[in-house]
Amino acid sequence: MLASVKVFFVTIQCAPGEHAVGAFLRNAWNKEPVITASCALGVLAVVLPFVSPYTKFSGMINRATPYSYPVPVRDDGNMPDVPSHPCHQQGPNLEWLRKL
Repeated sequence: MLASVKVFFVTIQCAPGEHAVGAFLRNAWNKEPVITASCALGVLAVVLPFVSPYTKFSGMINRATPYSYPVPVRDDGNMPDVPSHPCHQQGPNLEWLRKL
């Protein structure tokens, strides 16, 4: 015996023990596979950045990278915030990135 379930504006016939979402997806795939696949890719594109570890590490790298890069200046000895050599570290440490 089939049960009738209304999902959005579509009435779907479900077998006993079958969920309405599964029946809706199967019905949508049978009728319009291209639209169903494009909707699935769109949902994946929205959800994936929130669950990806790449997002976490790229955010950490962006926070540690300075917005203004050092410009060669003539050091007259009266500039404590300018490193005397480009190899001298100043600012956030990226040691955590090497230990991954």
